[in-house]
Parts: sequence; C-alpha cells; structure tokens
Amino acid sequence: MAGAEMARSRALAVLRIRGTALGVALVPTAVAVVLLFGGATGRIGGSGTGAWTTVRWIAVGCALAVLLVAAAVAAVLVRASPAQSPTVPVDESSAPELYRMVRDLAERLQVPAPSAIALTPDCDSWLEERRPARTGAGPRLPRPRRRTEAVAPVLVIGSPFLWWMRVAELRALLAPVVAGTGPAADVEVAAARRFVRGLDAAVAIATPPPHVPRGRRWAALMRRPALAVLSWTSRALLRACRGHAAEMERAVAAWASERAQQVDYGLRIVAQEQVGLAYAGWDRLLTRVALPAWRIGRWPSRLDAGVVAALTELSRRDRLAEGFESRLGERPACDLLEEPGLVDEAASLLAARLFHGGPVEPGPDWSPVGWDDYPEQVVDRIWRSEAARLHRVLDELAPVTVDDSRATVARVLDRLAGGGGAEDLAASLMGAVAREEAAGRPTGPDGADAPVLVPVYQLQSPRTARELLTEHVIAMVCCAAVDTAGARPGLDWLDGPTLLVGGERRSDLAWPVGRLVEYGDAAPLRSWLGRAGVRLEKPVRLV
Repeated sequence: MAGAEMARSRALAVLRIRGTALGVALVPTAVAVVLLFGGATGRIGGSGTGAWTTVRWIAVGCALAVLLVAAAVAAVLVRASPAQSPTVPVDESSAPELYRMVRDLAERLQVPAPSAIALTPDCDSWLEERRPARTGAGPRLPRPRRRTEAVAPVLVIGSPFLWWMRVAELRALLAPVVAGTGPAADVEVAAARRFVRGLDAAVAIATPPPHVPRGRRWAALMRRPALAVLSWTSRALLRACRGHAAEMERAVAAWASERAQQVDYGLRIVAQEQVGLAYAGWDRLLTRVALPAWRIGRWPSRLDAGVVAALTELSRRDRLAEGFESRLGERPACDLLEEPGLVDEAASLLAARLFHGGPVEPGPDWSPVGWDDYPEQVVDRIWRSEAARLHRVLDELAPVTVDDSRATVARVLDRLAGGGGAEDLAASLMGAVAREEAAGRPTGPDGADAPVLVPVYQLQSPRTARELLTEHVIAMVCCAAVDTAGARPGLDWLDGPTLLVGGERRSDLAWPVGRLVEYGDAAPLRSWLGRAGVRLEKPVRLV
C-alpha cells in the first residue's frame, strides 16, 4: 500500500536524523581518542610537547562535555513516558461484548487487537500508547516478551458515541481507528515515534516552570545552564525531524484508512454523520446544562444518557435531524457494557474535572445530581442564590430602611429603570462573584481541600459585567414567578435551566430583561410580568 511505504520512508528519515545526531555526538570523542593514541605512539606530537598536550586535554574536555550532554538527552529519551490522556478504564470483565467486537474487528482488518479499552468524555476516538502498568487500577497492559516487541496501544472511545450510536455504527466508526494498530506495530514507525516522543519530553523537562517556590529558587538557578543546553539540543532535533514526523503520521492515517475500507465502508458514511450530530448535542449539553450545575458544586451523573435526550429533542425541533429519532429503536452501543450506569457516572465525573476543573473525588461540596432532581436542586438553587446576591449588592450600594430592603422585583426595576444604576450594579456583581469563587474551594470526603485540576478547555468565555447582571435579573424574575405565579423551574435539554409557566417553557424573558439592563426601559418587562401574573411588590424566598 502507498500509505505503508510512505510511512516507513518517513520513519526511516526520522531515524537517520537520530543516527546523524549520535554520530555528531561521537565525533569529539573520536578526535580525542586519535590524539591520545597518536601522542602515546609518538606519531602526533611527542609526549612531552606542551602544545600538543594542551590540545589533547582540550579535546578530552570537549569530548566529555559533549558525551555528558548526549547522555542526558539519551536518558530522557529512554525514560520518556507517552503522554496519557485522562480516561475511564474499561476492564474486559465489565464489557466483554465490547472487547469481543473490537477483537473481531481487528481480526477482519488483519491487525493486532488493542491491548485495552478506555473511555473519554468527548466526541473523539484514538489510539494511545501507554507503558505497561505493574500496579494500579484499570486494565493491566500485557508486558512485551522482548524489548523490541511493542505493546499494542489502548483504544480510547468517546463515551457519547456509546450512548448515541448503534452497535453497527460504532463498529464502522472504529474501523479506521483500530486499523491504526497495524502501523503502530511496525518496527520503523514505532522507533520513530519513540524518538519524537522522547524529544517532546526533553523539551518539557527543560522548560522552567512559571512559578518557582522561594526555597527552591537557588537550586533552579543552578540547574538553568544544564537545562538550557538540554532544551537547545532537543529543540534542534525536533526542528530537524518535525516535517518528516508530520508526514509520517499523515501516511499512517492513510495506511489505516486504506486498510479500513474493506470493513463497513458504506455504513461508515452514515456513522460520520452521527459524529457531527453527537458533537453538537454534547457541546450544547455541557455548556447549557452541565456548566451551571458545576458552578454551584453539583455534577450531573448521567451526562451520556443526557446527550441522547438532547439529541432526541434536537430531532424534534430541527428538520435537518428528521429520521434520527427512529434510530433509537435499534440496539445502542452502550448495551455492550455490563453496567452502563456506573460507566456513565465515572465519565460524567471526569468530564467535570476536564471541562470545569472540579475535584477528583465527590465530597460535601461536590456531589452528584440526577436528571429528575436537576430542576429543584440546580435550577431553583441557582435562581435563588443569584437573587440573594443581587439584593446583597443592592444593599451595599444603596443602604435603605428595613421596609424598603425586601427582595422584590419592584426594587430591582426601580434601581435599573432609566439606565442610571446598571453600570455600578454590574461592576459590583462582578466583584462579588469573583470573591465568592475565590473563597469557595471545594472539599474532599474527609473535609480537607480536595485536589482540583485546571480545566483543559474553557467551555465558555468569561461573562461580562452586563451579562452577569442580566443573568441575575432573570433569576430574580424567575424566583418571583415561582413564588407568586405558580411557575416551576425546569430543564431544557438544549437550553439548560428554563422557566415553566402553566407547564409551557417560556423562552421570551431574555429580551425584556436585556432592554431593562441595556437601555433602562422597564416597560417590556413590566408587560411580561403582567401577562405571567407575577406580583412585583411581593418578596421572594431567598437562600
């Protein structure tokens, strides 16, 4: 196959760069050996000649320095571990049918089967090289019999695919991914990948951290020259082989694609359409539904099941999605798992860690929430906490008497009508939210500070002060509607928290509130409140 030949050719080019670098590192040593041997035999300067003695010792010093640098780089390259993505490991005992399907697929493709399967809370799938683990949780990777024998990579599957796709669609989608185990087992390709991966690790080690503790600054200063040499050498080698490595990976992808064409090619076109739909539903679910819950210390424990509900709702609203709902009668791929609920919960917790930076383990301030309890435990809590914050800020900006400080919609309207108080109120709300987020570090099961990850991806850009004020005013209106007009908090799978008035979803509140915040025009909002039967002067219940 053309892809296989191109991949091996590019891999050999990378290995030639490695060999050239090794040869260059040995040149000073060879020169030093020649000078020492020539001096000992009397053929290159006499043993008592001062000039030649100086030259010999300079050559030996240069050789030792170059060898030291080469040894340091080689040690980093040998000890470099593959970059490992946070995933949910899936043991064979918990998904025997899934492992059976993947192995059957590998057999049809005539490639080695993946060594293990893991799930990621994202709409993507790939192969990931990992070192065999001696201990620890998760699937144990088989150790190679010989050092030259590579361990098959781990198959990482996007968890939304298992819940939304049908079994046949998932098999067709995974065919090109599983076919990649063939190139991964190639000796030249595997060696070239190890070399590039080691160079990446060397650059990462040589890069100084942004913040160094005061007690370690002297040690960091002493290490800086050695790290600078290591960084320069590794970056030079990376620049030399970057083009060949990129072309090698493209050829590997073409190699796998060519091999996968013999398996479910027609069904793969349909499966690719489902990938785009699943991505749209997953992104909407995370940003509109999961993110509000994460901000108050609750994490939805069935995100993958939620994406099915979101996409089903999308199929009802969007004509482009017509026909997709009929697929739900077929067997979903999550049936290949023995306990899909537990896997969904683990993937949901990992999604909160990756996209929000939540704690690793559940705790008093970081607890799961089911979809049935979401309206009361998340939506209502968000509305009332934001309404309480809005009135606290109002009290700080304009202290009033006890009778005038009641939490009413009328008080908010009087403050914002005419456009005179929105700017100060928005800025004060922004400061209050920042202070609460800084002080509200979640705790672990034992009450101590829980380890928190930095989000790998920001789902939404930071909210502006005006957007924050608009959200708080909407929350205040929703609280008043619940307390005085018989409305209820609800969950919309595509839009997140929503207000139900008379059992119907009301999505027309944002515009009149926006008019009030931006232009001080209270008439549209007063009209909306009148039609909904909301009493402006009656206090609402706050948290």
